[in-house]
Amino acid sequence: MDTSPRQVHRNPVTGERAVTLTDPRERADEVLVSHLFVAPGGRVAAPHWHPTVEERFLILAGQVGFLIDGREATLGPGESATVHRGVVHDWWQVGEVEAQALVEVRPGVAFVEMVGSMFGLARDGKVSPEGMPDPLQLAVMGREYRDVISFTKPPPLVQKLTIPPLAAVGRLLGRKPMYPEYLASDEFEDPDPAALAEMTEDGRLRDFD
Repeated sequence: MDTSPRQVHRNPVTGERAVTLTDPRERADEVLVSHLFVAPGGRVAAPHWHPTVEERFLILAGQVGFLIDGREATLGPGESATVHRGVVHDWWQVGEVEAQALVEVRPGVAFVEMVGSMFGLARDGKVSPEGMPDPLQLAVMGREYRDVISFTKPPPLVQKLTIPPLAAVGRLLGRKPMYPEYLASDEFEDPDPAALAEMTEDGRLRDFD
């Protein structure tokens, strides 16, 4: 595996720091693998599901709580979880020790655009304390990336009726579904050898199913 320095992306609101180990925009299989660090109290913004994306998690340090398809579990080092397409899930850091996980997302190009933009909005103070953008921004992103992510709230019927008009207003007011300036980071760090050891030679997270 390549050991050159990797880009680092931070979300100060959700407590996440992601070191990109494989960039899906540079791969034919569009696989993203990140070394994710989650500070105490950190968590993903809200329960959600991915219509076209599969996620795999391997815990390296600390503990992460998962709620996957109604089943809750706390995982520690060496334990793993797979979230298949269309499955509602949530996750959060547990305890006083920073959690670390390898996360594989496939396909990952649109995921990088969406999450990178969300992280950038958070760094610029344009999200709620839970890490969510304002309703107009969220509608614009939700409309563009509806095949990538859907949130459980508000109810699906409410989303179906409100997202299109809110997205139209949001675009008129200058909201964008993706912000290219947030996708490239000027912060780099060397990849952790322990993280690289859990990956295959072709840049995938090792098989743990």
